[in-house]
Amino acid sequence: MNYYSTNKNTPLVSLSEAVVKGLASDNGLFMPERIEKFNPLFFETIHTLSFQEIAFEVAVKFFGGDIETGRLQEIVYDTLEFDCPVVEVLPQIWALELFHGPTLAFKDVGARFMARLLNYFLGKTDRKVNVLVATSGDTGSAVANGFLGVEGIHVYVLYPKGKVSRIQEAQFTTLGQNITALEIDGTFDDCQRLVKTAFLDKELNRKMSLTSANSINVARFLPQAFYYFNAYARLKEFGALENRELVVAVPSGNFGNLTAGLFGREMGLPVRQFIAANNSNDVVFEYLKTGEYRPRPSVETIANAMDVGAPSNFARILDLYGHSHAKISEIIKGARYSDEQIRATIQKVYEQTGYLCDPHGACGYQALEDNLGEGQTGIFLETAHPAKFTETVEDVIGKGNVPLPEKLAGFMKGQKKSIALDKDFEGFKDFLMG
Repeated sequence: MNYYSTNKNTPLVSLSEAVVKGLASDNGLFMPERIEKFNPLFFETIHTLSFQEIAFEVAVKFFGGDIETGRLQEIVYDTLEFDCPVVEVLPQIWALELFHGPTLAFKDVGARFMARLLNYFLGKTDRKVNVLVATSGDTGSAVANGFLGVEGIHVYVLYPKGKVSRIQEAQFTTLGQNITALEIDGTFDDCQRLVKTAFLDKELNRKMSLTSANSINVARFLPQAFYYFNAYARLKEFGALENRELVVAVPSGNFGNLTAGLFGREMGLPVRQFIAANNSNDVVFEYLKTGEYRPRPSVETIANAMDVGAPSNFARILDLYGHSHAKISEIIKGARYSDEQIRATIQKVYEQTGYLCDPHGACGYQALEDNLGEGQTGIFLETAHPAKFTETVEDVIGKGNVPLPEKLAGFMKGQKKSIALDKDFEGFKDFLMG
């Protein structure tokens, strides 16, 4: 399948070119030429399939024309060596737990898949690729660990100084090998701007082969559709969708996760509506209300992975629905929560149900509680393990109530290795060129 740019000012490219380039030469995001739909009969028996089997069927729709079937199955099965289970919190509200991977965050799925797909394409050439990734928290750790030790690839993780949790920082600054952590004196938006500007700099691209592992890369965001299909299958298996519509609440920052869910819906996945659960960074919430999209600098919150003031993937949502505000606001509902409301939700859910949300999942839970209608079952994405935000969560529910998983404890023992840079592009470019 070929891929076009959302800006429509560059020729079509193949999947391998889209993955290796990351960003189109006209600064647009790559989109598949078409979306392959499932036969509705597929959803009648989907609950009889395992997560890996479901993910493979979805991957075939996305990538089947570009990768041999056996190799694609290997990539999918190797990516998903862990589960993404659904857990009942209340009779009609379920959590989709996406923190059972190596770095305990939802981005493990997309990052691991992309690492294996990029390695597959590079294996056919002698190219060496440099991956640039901006992170507001979990992306950096997922990408760094997904690509760690992968031959022919060097990863540069750009993160805002003092704006990610200690545990998140430890997951990508202690690795070494082919991973370089760059501590930028600025915000996540500054990190993202540096990455995007690097892709458009001709001198830099003549010297280095660059790609991105943010959700702007099609190989990062498309595989995130896997767990939406699996969530539907498991809810169907448990009888939670009998004569009921499905509503999905997605904690939303750069909007790659929600976009992947929308792709699933366009493929036929029976989701009645998505809710974009925002923190105080609410530019899309405002768009849904007013039809006007006004990006602005991000503000710092306790749900830091959502601290994005100019979400890249919103361009894909606009493109997917022909820039129709009426269509987009029909499919996506918005919700917005302050730090105070997020804390209150964490405490309320824990005290009433015993379920412990992280700050991002708390936004999704509250969005369901506020918007779920009669005859609907809701699922919210629990995007990271609460222990990644121990200080915040324990401040709400009490010290010692968030056990540290072994995987995270291991990262905390490592020595921090990072390079401090200012947020100006020339300094960043000089570092890469040097």
